[in-house]
Amino acid sequence: MKKTLNNHNHQPLIIIVGGGFGGIELAKKLRNKPVQVLLLDRHNYHTFQPLLYQVATGGLEPDSIAFPLRRIFKGQENFSFRMTEVEQIFPEKQVLKTSIGDLKYDYLALATGSDTNFFGQKAIEHYSMPMKSIPEALNLRSMLLQNLEEAIIKQDEAKQHALLNFVVVGGGPTGVELSGALAELKKHVLANDYPELDLSKVNIYLIEGSDKILGAMSAQASEKSRFFLEEMGVNVLCNQRVLGYDGEAIELSEAPAIPTKNVLWSAGVKGAVIEGIPSEAITRGQRILVDEYNRVQGCANIFAIGDLAAMLSDQYPNGHPGVAPVAIQQGKNLAQNLLRIIQQKSLIPFKYHDKGSMATVGRNRAVVDIGKIRFQGVFAWFVWMFVHLMTLVGFRNKLVVFVNWVWSYFSYDRGTRLIIRRFSRSSMTEDTAAK
Repeated sequence: MKKTLNNHNHQPLIIIVGGGFGGIELAKKLRNKPVQVLLLDRHNYHTFQPLLYQVATGGLEPDSIAFPLRRIFKGQENFSFRMTEVEQIFPEKQVLKTSIGDLKYDYLALATGSDTNFFGQKAIEHYSMPMKSIPEALNLRSMLLQNLEEAIIKQDEAKQHALLNFVVVGGGPTGVELSGALAELKKHVLANDYPELDLSKVNIYLIEGSDKILGAMSAQASEKSRFFLEEMGVNVLCNQRVLGYDGEAIELSEAPAIPTKNVLWSAGVKGAVIEGIPSEAITRGQRILVDEYNRVQGCANIFAIGDLAAMLSDQYPNGHPGVAPVAIQQGKNLAQNLLRIIQQKSLIPFKYHDKGSMATVGRNRAVVDIGKIRFQGVFAWFVWMFVHLMTLVGFRNKLVVFVNWVWSYFSYDRGTRLIIRRFSRSSMTEDTAAK
């Protein structure tokens, strides 16, 4: 039977914007239900964002952490997908303005996730490198490799020094994992790939504005991850605010400026809000205020889940953490509630079941918090790998990532150090515009 967007059976049309963890889970839970589901995304694939840093540092190819959205929902009769940009919402008309035309909905679920937050610092936004998408991760990989190639031929010692200083800003899980990956790249790869380089000149810095890294995790996890990083040669600088970056040197509040051509920004995120959401419903970090059912404040049939949603409570005064389990659980809960709304039944409040937090620092080094249980080191590293493998979408991706990890573990090598396209600021601007 050929599927179209025309809803001939008059079933309610639920439009989901965003093919991340939350959007996918919501659409899956509506399978074979008396509704029509239309998923919209700017890309035709789902990105497994927790492993973007491995793409950026040459550990994985991008297609191993991406999966076609249409293939995820193969055989789901009430599902349709369109690759498009959503430009504006008209809540009073129940209409979405998109790059493929206007779409009318009965219920709208926003699962657009988050973007990099540069806190209004335009120069930093222009010169530093974010890492929230596959194109950005590939840009970052190309930039790092190009700067290493340039460092070999640079005769000016000051310029070479800047090319070999790598600065990661933000001590959350992404910053910690990226710093650890760079340290392993230096130790196990650069010596073989670039024998002309003096590795003592390669420096890796992790800059954090608060007094500890992994601030959302336990004190034990924070201390141990810092110990691991420093043991691997990373310079961890806490209580440091970034005052500016001009592409040549990064200025810090309590330390001398660091000359560098490599600033990797993971210091903050903000909600990817679509125009048309009432301004009074947007709160700190550009997140959308929602009630306990994920309904957007002031909107009867618009919902938000995942990183975008701010469900404030005594336990979570700033909203739930921006992690995949929150988005997945909210997607499941919202699917139930949308069906209950249609059936005119009472709704089920969302309650987050925190299954723990974890971060990897490098080979045989990770930290895990599960309730009151804390453990670090080799076992934590295997737990981290297992959880991420099981969460990946698609058997092929699981297999490819597993084989890559096994190869890297025994060979101390990363096999995807390719400059597919040369990085330039103009190409990064184009990628940002495409987002």
